[in-house]
Amino acid sequence: MAVKTDTIRLRTRGHADMHDLTEAVQDAVRRSGLQAGIVTLFCPSSTSGLTTIEYEAGALADLRRLFDEIAPADRPYQHNLRWGDGNGHSHVRAALLGPSLTVPFTAGRLTLGTWQQIVYVDFDNRPRQRELVVQIVGE
Repeated sequence: MAVKTDTIRLRTRGHADMHDLTEAVQDAVRRSGLQAGIVTLFCPSSTSGLTTIEYEAGALADLRRLFDEIAPADRPYQHNLRWGDGNGHSHVRAALLGPSLTVPFTAGRLTLGTWQQIVYVDFDNRPRQRELVVQIVGE
């Protein structure tokens, strides 16, 4: 069993900025030379998260609206009182989505469904430089 580690670098705009990472992850699996196993993505950030969804304008807008309804930016957050950075909602949204995602691969290909893409969401309230960890385990 081999373990390979890679990274994906992003420039984000914040405010639920969404990025389709599917091709970048598939490229990392291809570069690893492994044929079967799992790939785990991790965002070392407390204001962003990962999921799978159809990367289509309507589905993305629905996801953004859901987070606006569940954790509105204009609600009072204790985090904002302590730090004054105004991104308390970003931390809550990221905690709901989660910082990691694991996808199996076979024959060197991700086993995603036809309309399923790997999506990174940056909830912070300002642009960021992000570096995600891609860890591939297999043979």
